[in-house]
Amino acid sequence: MGAEHFHITKSSGEKVDFSMEKLKNSLQFSGASDEMVEEILSRVQDELYQGITTKEIYNRAFALLKKKASVYASKYKLKKAIYELGPTGFPFEKFISGILHYSGFDTKTGEVLQGTCVSHEIDVLATKNETLNVIECKFHGEDGLKCNVKVPLYINSRYIDVKRPLESTRNSTYKTIQGWVVTNTRFSQDALEYGKCAGLYLLSWDYPQGDGLKERIDRLRLYPITVSTLLSNREKQFLLERDIVLCRQLIKSSFLLDHLGVSNGRKQRILKEMKSLCNL
Repeated sequence: MGAEHFHITKSSGEKVDFSMEKLKNSLQFSGASDEMVEEILSRVQDELYQGITTKEIYNRAFALLKKKASVYASKYKLKKAIYELGPTGFPFEKFISGILHYSGFDTKTGEVLQGTCVSHEIDVLATKNETLNVIECKFHGEDGLKCNVKVPLYINSRYIDVKRPLESTRNSTYKTIQGWVVTNTRFSQDALEYGKCAGLYLLSWDYPQGDGLKERIDRLRLYPITVSTLLSNREKQFLLERDIVLCRQLIKSSFLLDHLGVSNGRKQRILKEMKSLCNL
């Protein structure tokens, strides 16, 4: 199937061109076979109508994919699943901490550090290779919102305030200090330029290129529990409130499904989905 374009309506009402190639890439990213991808694209194309929104197209593709194989559907909805970590943003901080932990960092969340002027609660502190990374997370609960330049400006001012006291109390666990800004969406061009100029490490959905959140999650198989197509929203919330953010964590703490009253048969299906996602 070629890269056909269609005029569709975004949820905001804006008229845009929609490329089937983009949808195809998303389906392929899920791990679905070429045959399955082509079948879903063909079905979706047959069901397009004047005024259909991008959200409706992706929801239709997701429904078809879920019918074929739930584990592929789980990966396909990754971006949406991260939005579902909200609304407080705290589970997102735990999620970032988990990704870094499985990447070899020693991590802590919610630590209060005394700055030169005032104290600050830091989202994530992560140490690796004698570098202490001071990480602030900016979570957006809906698609289309970018981190503008005000975000790294504000975070850099906090980082500068805590950096001097940290440097004066350096110990054997770290020799250098690095400030980070992490978001689940994208940075504006001004935000990228300021962040790089200020020496901050920036991490977003697709930045740095080839090593953004999306690539890291897929490479490390560190999916949030919200990708599951088998857990209900109530069950996901119960687990998030107990700091179970990653599928890997649920596999290790599967007794929590018993607390939820999940039947043994359904529990096994959920754990099978989790293990398949984590490639365990």
